[in-house]
Amino acid sequence: MNTVRRTLIIALLSTLASCYSPSGGFMPSSGRGYTYISTSMQPLTISVVDVRTKEAFFKMDIPPGQQLTFNFLEGGGDDPVNTPDRMVYAVWVAGEQNGKLDNQLTCPPAAARRIDYFIRPGPIWPEPDATARLRTDQAADRPPYATTQGGKVPPKSTLPNDN
Repeated sequence: MNTVRRTLIIALLSTLASCYSPSGGFMPSSGRGYTYISTSMQPLTISVVDVRTKEAFFKMDIPPGQQLTFNFLEGGGDDPVNTPDRMVYAVWVAGEQNGKLDNQLTCPPAAARRIDYFIRPGPIWPEPDATARLRTDQAADRPPYATTQGGKVPPKSTLPNDN
């Protein structure tokens, strides 16, 4: 029984340890992932700069309602001096804490990179959902049953907020 309990505890802790959040997850440290959430009122641009050349090797304007999550992996780069490490990243819906960082690029070593955080002028509103039904109060847009001529009332809708 102790083996099963021990296995369950290890599985639970390993699941919690893989979480990404702005506060650092279960056990925050500088070697864990970084998460930046962009909102309509605080749209973000994140740049990762090579401090040796003062050039950004990664820059992203994060759309409102999305988050950029990234992590640096030691080794695996294409140049042992200039870019020996890898940066893995993903853009997710804001609030996502688990997932695969499925994009990668080579990057400078830890001592030669800096994360710059910019707040763009806001507010920036997201594009409206094309599938959402808009409410209008124009007489020409009203269905027949809502006019003075009258008409058959449709059956009860199954759409949310449409009753």
